[in-house]
Amino acid sequence: MLSLSIARILRPTLPIFKASVLSRSIMSPSAREQKILVAVVGVGLVGSELINQLLSIPPQVSPFKLVSLTSSSRSLFTGKANPIEPNASWKSLLASSPAPADLKALTAQLTQLVAENERVALVDNTSSEEVANLYPVWLKEGINVVTPNKKAFSGEAELFAKILSASQESGAKFLNEATVGAGLPVIAPLKELLATGDKIIKIEGVFSGTMSYIFNEFSTGKPDGPAFSSVVAVAREKGYTEPHPADDLNGFDVARKLTILSRLISSAPSATPSTLPSLQSFASVETASLIPAALEGIPTGDEFIKRLPEFDEEFAKLRIEASKENKVLRFVGVVRAGLEKYPIDHPFATSLGGSDNIIMFHTGRYSPRPLIVQGAGAGAAVTAMGVLGDLLKLA
Repeated sequence: MLSLSIARILRPTLPIFKASVLSRSIMSPSAREQKILVAVVGVGLVGSELINQLLSIPPQVSPFKLVSLTSSSRSLFTGKANPIEPNASWKSLLASSPAPADLKALTAQLTQLVAENERVALVDNTSSEEVANLYPVWLKEGINVVTPNKKAFSGEAELFAKILSASQESGAKFLNEATVGAGLPVIAPLKELLATGDKIIKIEGVFSGTMSYIFNEFSTGKPDGPAFSSVVAVAREKGYTEPHPADDLNGFDVARKLTILSRLISSAPSATPSTLPSLQSFASVETASLIPAALEGIPTGDEFIKRLPEFDEEFAKLRIEASKENKVLRFVGVVRAGLEKYPIDHPFATSLGGSDNIIMFHTGRYSPRPLIVQGAGAGAAVTAMGVLGDLLKLA
């Protein structure tokens, strides 16, 4: 069962101590002489940060050559003999390129590099379904795909099946750690748990940095506090929400992340079949939307924010009810195969701050104390780090 809801969680009296250590090593070219030729599609906030992080690796130890950049309007292909150098002004180079954005032409260029026995990786930093639909094509041609784009892994089941098939056929890899939890190690540990034969009992978490911030501010265990609409408005001003806050409050982003984890579990080789439901797409996830019915379909974010105060009283009632039970409100997603109850010392009530994500893995080995991953779950720098970490896995 996959579910997404507002949970009331008892406030604890005991502290939770936690530590999270993530180590990523950079391999020396001597370990593998052939460098990976990298093409980047999407040079917005995350894409720009990724490029800067990639070019900041000292050339003498970097396993990469950056050979192509594609924005929404322009493209730059330098080829393997003339990669973009760390000290180059890549934005100027891209802006001055006469070539328009053309994914078909890029596919042909990268396919030729593979034919020349080069190791090639394409990084998709967009949120485009059009780009995601090309993953099977690239993988089939032997082009590795690295991405924070959730669309391909949470959209229609047919596309996900094609991605798996193309990867298996060619041996090219797809890596998508940053689709869940930005730079937090979520997908890699889950893959290791599955590969080593652990049984996944339940995965639960606060998967949305936006929802985390909103409810950390709105519901602290007290019966009063800031109005829900004012918290959402501040979150929008800080850039935590989408331009239209309804795109966060509908819960679809979390539903996509639950779908990604569920499909990873279901597609992993196992002696015992998964008990998780088969999902046609993220829309199959039971989702508790926080959009008031009267505001469904509001066309602009500005109008939505203007009208949201009309429903502050309804949200305030939820907070008061939770406070009476000594609980707080949290927007929680669960991947599970049964019922769940939260103990009074649950970390969702005690450990979150700001826009943190927290994910708990309940498994055969990590039970009754789950494996907990927590930290910043949003932001260009940490998301780009997650993407670069996936690139390093290819090295």
